[in-house]
Amino acid sequence: MIVQHFLKWIETARVADRAAAANALARAYIVSELDFEDRCAAEAALTLLLDDPSPKVRQAMAEALKLSPRAPQQIVAALAADQPEVAAPLLALSPVLGDNDLIDLVAASGAAAQGLIATRARVSMALSAAIAEVGEPSACIELLRNPVAEIASVSFRRIAERLGGEARVREALIAHPALPSDTRHSLLISLGEALTKSSLVTALMGKARAERLMREACTRASLTLIDGTRQVEFAALVEHLRMRGDLTTGFLVRVIAHGKIDFFGAALVALSGQPESRVRALLSGGRDAALSALFRAAKLPAGTHAAVLCALAVWREVARGKRIAGAQEVSYMMLRCLQDARGEAVDPVDCGGLAKLVKSIHLEALRENARGHALAIAAA
Repeated sequence: MIVQHFLKWIETARVADRAAAANALARAYIVSELDFEDRCAAEAALTLLLDDPSPKVRQAMAEALKLSPRAPQQIVAALAADQPEVAAPLLALSPVLGDNDLIDLVAASGAAAQGLIATRARVSMALSAAIAEVGEPSACIELLRNPVAEIASVSFRRIAERLGGEARVREALIAHPALPSDTRHSLLISLGEALTKSSLVTALMGKARAERLMREACTRASLTLIDGTRQVEFAALVEHLRMRGDLTTGFLVRVIAHGKIDFFGAALVALSGQPESRVRALLSGGRDAALSALFRAAKLPAGTHAAVLCALAVWREVARGKRIAGAQEVSYMMLRCLQDARGEAVDPVDCGGLAKLVKSIHLEALRENARGHALAIAAA
């Protein structure tokens, strides 16, 4: 009987009164212990209120129902598909909306609704995948900033493929601690390529110099990336670099000069086809002859073997506490293996380019150490 009076009353009531009444009725439905008939009548009244011409009335219903698992599913579904200000509390909070509902809403909604869904307290991998596949840039940023969202590696890659050119999306991707190393590397490369295509950059330094600096910067960034990559992901990063054509002899020489032995080992496993356990054993204590055989199996040029063996010997001593050394000292020792007393390449054919590369690595290490020393003095 009360519901009957309510339905007659709303025909002439003002918007503010209808909104207050809609909120009260929705709260009564989820809080009060109504008998079956009253519950059915209240549900019918709420359903009728979905057609109210004022969004304020529907918004008042949504506010009342947003946190309750007892809210009528059809009412919540209708309100969640309503205009943004009505749908917002339900999209962000309603426990009634399951993954399938939310995935459908992501596909059918705009950026505002997608962003609210991405901020929910529980975002499953399936829902993250839907946002990664069709979400607007702002929604993907919200997803990446949500600390509780479960995001699969393939979803990170999909966001990078679709929206890696957007600066804010790229920034959010790079800032995410779970971003796969291969995706992080791709973003670094695409950023470098974007900079070289900039008319301002090419006007300031010329196209050829800009491309050379970009390649050098990307190589250094790749080395830094190795430090932030978990060892279990090394194989994936190696495969990514190999498919891109970036797993070059020069890059591996840089890797060994900087003491990234575990990554160097992962590269040798991929290039040689040897078991990981054997490669690890050889790198940690194998004889030079056995190591040279491994390098040949990995297709490393013969001219690099002496320098790499020299670097390995130094890093082994560092690991055992017998020597203190860094990239500056190791690259200098490598350079001595490649040059005679006059500073000329021992074998101009095999070692000329390699000696030049190792010298550039040594000079970079010198500059980096000097810069760090200067900063330390300034901070003292």
